[in-house]
Parts: sequence; structure tokens; C-alpha cells
Amino acid sequence: MSALLKREGVDIVSAMPPSDFVIRGQRVLTPASFGPASVHVRGGRISTVGAFDDIPHGSDLVEAGEDVLMPGLVDSHVHVNEPGRADWEGFWTATRAAAAGGVTTIVDMPLNSIPPTTTPENLKEKLAAAEGKCWTDVGFWGGVVPGNIAALAPLWEAGVAGFKCFLIHSGVEEFPNVSEDDLRPAMAELARLGAVLIVHAEVPGPVDAALREHEKKAAASPREYETFLDSRPRAAEDEAVALMIRLCRETGARVHIVHHSSADALPLLRAARAEELPLTIETCPHYLYFAAEGIPAGATEFKCCPPIRERGNRELLWDALGEGLIDMVVSDHSPCPPELKRREDGDFLSAWGGISSLQFRLPVMWTQARARGFTLAHLARWMAEAPARLAGLDQRKGAIAAGFDADFVIWTPEETFRVEPSIIEHRHKLTPYAGRLLRGVVNATYLRGERIYERGAFCGEPSGMILKRGE
Repeated sequence: MSALLKREGVDIVSAMPPSDFVIRGQRVLTPASFGPASVHVRGGRISTVGAFDDIPHGSDLVEAGEDVLMPGLVDSHVHVNEPGRADWEGFWTATRAAAAGGVTTIVDMPLNSIPPTTTPENLKEKLAAAEGKCWTDVGFWGGVVPGNIAALAPLWEAGVAGFKCFLIHSGVEEFPNVSEDDLRPAMAELARLGAVLIVHAEVPGPVDAALREHEKKAAASPREYETFLDSRPRAAEDEAVALMIRLCRETGARVHIVHHSSADALPLLRAARAEELPLTIETCPHYLYFAAEGIPAGATEFKCCPPIRERGNRELLWDALGEGLIDMVVSDHSPCPPELKRREDGDFLSAWGGISSLQFRLPVMWTQARARGFTLAHLARWMAEAPARLAGLDQRKGAIAAGFDADFVIWTPEETFRVEPSIIEHRHKLTPYAGRLLRGVVNATYLRGERIYERGAFCGEPSGMILKRGE
């Protein structure tokens, strides 16, 4: 390998191999099989998938050996926060974390950056901020906020993947939540465009009522996780899901429920699926790994909205994932500076709600999934194929198949590691996974045929592309 380059104080290894080559291994996961195979790459795309020994004379050959060769993961729920709040997370650090975790494509949420992605002009600022800083490919969601219906069609034409809205306060003033009166005409417009609406599905009524009850309880400490959990009741999600099902039926707009947490709403969602409404659902690793009963007092790194709920709720989410009711698992990577987490006083009610986990989605999910009898094919479906389809990228991302981008992760499912600050590529190192022993080590990540990460080092220069829906 050539000499190390330096940027922002980190080591970068020159990219190898060249763009045209064959990569093969004993455990290659394609949509049709899992076993020995060779994957032929030309011009950054997969030309063919052949037998293990199908190697043209003179080809450059990469051996994956006994490691698993899977499609590069797609994470359709990432808050990058640049421009405006790059001190929370920026494109450079977010996409490095993604690459280190085997993720080759992220889709950036429209809020927490300043300005938010709610107009074509704001989208241009976002694209300018990302230029030259992305180690992975990056797509973008637009936003639905009160009064921006006229901006939806231009944003869609500019290539956003779809549109995000909040039914409850988003946490930032520049991205206000919408009411039912706002949603109805917006969803009619999205139905006309054929665009998906992704929804933070909590309504304020039950949350406001719970907070009023908290004020009456002098003994309820904001340091106790139970206090926060009580302040974000399942009813807030359940009522929001019921509203979105009704509006989905009424308008015909495609609806996607993000970071679903409440198992009580699963029967409603199951009925909507039986009705064949255009409705999809995601959940996140933290809802499938942690349980409320195990969260210590003051450990505000666990705070997210909706919250991590009880063990029984967690297992019902796993059941829904296994049956296919929940379509995918994405990170909802939502970082902030450590001081906003209020770790010094452990105040759950005042701390910023968001979990940093972009780098660790694969090992977190494999650690839990294998213990429940799920396979690597399940992981690829939940974490590559389905998020790519949601973002309109399923003709080029999320599978090892002819015509797709040559995006790969090579990893060892049997190997374990411990999450320590020294290996975390997120801008800030505070995460509830700190100290956890996880199973599954990423050895290398390839983006469109180029190695971008290998065993703790980054290769070459950032080569991530800005992705537009359908391209």
C-alpha cells in the first residue's frame, strides 16, 4: 500500500484495487443465494455474479475468503446537521462513521441543519455543504412544514427521496410540526407527485397530559428513566398511527412510519397492511437491543423520542419484524454535543433526545438477531434492500446483483469487539452502546467498486456522490 495521507488528523490509505476487478468468497450473499460466488465489477457497477471459479484470465482478484460479502448497507434515517449545526455532526464525520459500519449510502433528514431542507433554495445550501466531504453516497429527504406546499413539487423535481414531517414538536424551532389540517392538502399533493411521506408519529395530546401529571408528582425525579418514559406514553404513538392510517386511506398518499416504538399500535398497522394501504414501517436498533428496565438513573445517552420501552414491548417489535410487518431497521442517528445530553445532572426531561449509533447498526442487529434465529439474509433485507426501496434507490443500491452499484461490506459475523471511544467515528463519542460487547466486525467497505475503508483506515479521498431519487 502507498504512503498514508493525512486530513483532519486521521490516517487515510490510498484506494485499492482499481475499479475493474473480481471479488469472490465462500460466503457471498445475493438475493438468490448464500455461498461461494464471484462478483465481477466493471465501471463501478456489478456486471455479473458467477460461480466461485469463474475468473477471467488476467483479472484483478480480491479474495474475501471465509468472511461474509454482503451488499453495502443503506441507512435511510440519518441526521447529519450540516450546515448550521456541524458541531453536532457533519458530512465528514457522519459518512466516515457510516463507512466504518459497512454503510455505503445514507439519506439525510431535513431537520437539525440550518436551514432545514424545506425549500429548493435550502436544499442547494445543503448540497453545497456536503460537497467534497462525503465518504459514502448521500441522498436527501425534503420536509413538510406548515405553509410549504408550494415547495414540495420543486423539491421532488430536484430529486429528494420523499418528505418528512413531525406531528409533535420536532425539538428545533426552524422545523415546526404539522396539524391534521396541514397534512390533508400536503398529502394530496404528495399523492399527486407519487412521493412518500415519512412521519414522526407521536401526537402532542397524550404527551402534554403526561407532563401535567408529572408536575403534580413532587417525588418524580427527572433523573429516573421511568419519569421520562411516563412522559412519552404509548398513546402518543398509537393515536398518531391511527391518524396516519386514516389520512393514508383518505388521500392515497404513501406513508412511512419512522422509528416505531409502541407495540400497542401493531394491531392497527397489521390491519392497515391487510387493507393493502400504501404504508411501511421502520424501527431502530435501540428499540430492539435495550429495554427500559435496564437503563440507569441519569444515563441520558439513552434518551430518544419515541422512547426505548419495556422488555415485553421489545420482543413484540422483534415478532413484528420477523413476520414482515416492520419492513426495515435504520439508525435514526441523531447526535448532539455532549453538554446537550445533560449528563452532568442526568436530567432526562431536559436532555436532547437522540441516539448516536450510525457506525454500529450492523453488529448491534446481528448480536440480537442471531440470538433469535434470524439469518444474514434477514439483515440484508432489513438494512439494505428495504431502506433502498423506501428512498427510491432500489435499482442501484441494496443488493449484490448485475446492474447494481458495486457497494460491498466484508465482515466477520463470528468475531466480537467492544465499543470504545477510540474506535468511534461519530463527531461525539457519547453513545448508549459504549462498553458493549458486540458480535460482527467490519473488515472492509467498498463504494462503487472502490475500497473506502479497511480495518480502521480510510482509503483515498472522499468519493461519495449526491444521489437523486430514481437515478
